[in-house]
Amino acid sequence: MNFFDKVGKMALGSRLRLMTATITDDAAKVYELYGIDFIPKWFPVFYVLSEEREITITEIANEIGHSQPSVSKIVQEMITAGLVQDNQKTSDKRRNIVSLTDQGLLISKELKMQLVDVEAAVESLISESNHNLWAALEEWEFLLEQKSLLKRVTEHKKLRESQEVQIVAYKPEYHEAFRALNVEWISTYFEMEEADYKALDNPQEYILDKGGKIFVALYRDEPVGVCALIKMKDSNYDFEMAKMAVSPKAQGKSIGWLLGQEIVKSAKEQGADKIYLESNTILKPAINLYHKLGFQKVSGLATPYKRCNIQMELVL
Repeated sequence: MNFFDKVGKMALGSRLRLMTATITDDAAKVYELYGIDFIPKWFPVFYVLSEEREITITEIANEIGHSQPSVSKIVQEMITAGLVQDNQKTSDKRRNIVSLTDQGLLISKELKMQLVDVEAAVESLISESNHNLWAALEEWEFLLEQKSLLKRVTEHKKLRESQEVQIVAYKPEYHEAFRALNVEWISTYFEMEEADYKALDNPQEYILDKGGKIFVALYRDEPVGVCALIKMKDSNYDFEMAKMAVSPKAQGKSIGWLLGQEIVKSAKEQGADKIYLESNTILKPAINLYHKLGFQKVSGLATPYKRCNIQMELVL
């Protein structure tokens, strides 16, 4: 077990497979001990068939939580072994009904005493251990149904990588990144418009000199995300959050969320009461982000963008 001591919990799957292999090897020997010619992997399917006189492969798969092809393969193996028969009473060819043969029924009876002894052996193992593995498995199965291991790993990857992201104030050296990142996403979904060129070609004049700010997200010192806080005039809003763009290669690192938080923080520091933004509902991840930041849908303001079909505000 030195390997698992070194590797730790990241080898969970390997350790479970090793335990499964150990138990399966012993299970094969247990069948031999009782003089039963039986393969351990057949047991779930065989047990369901011993409880039900006739049942479809689909119903078996649903009962034991296996895939239909897996159950179908096991059924075919047991048909070859003479334990199961393919029942042809139904005229519906899509419903493949199977049942135990006389030989299968005989083995089913022989298994009953073996199952009593196996149950007792497992109970004794539980009583000798400090942790009830059976109860723990039930709990883990429930928790993994709520959130898979893949999703949990993805969340921790996202958290770790987000901690490597730095949000910095705009400098002239980031002008090309500010422009390129915005042109990339706008051109992917829409067409560049006159208002885009004004802000992207002249951020100093159009945004910064008018009291706005631009923030840049750096991941490993590379600019991978940008967002602007633009000073608004002649409206009920103090600022507009605009020109948020994240490089596709850097998505999944919470960069949009970090930029949005920095924008909100900056607006508050400048005494703003409300922030405004414009977007399009086809940009579902962006809309979800805005809702997460606290923005709510509003309407009524004139917009220079053809692509805008939703307006939102954040009351600070």
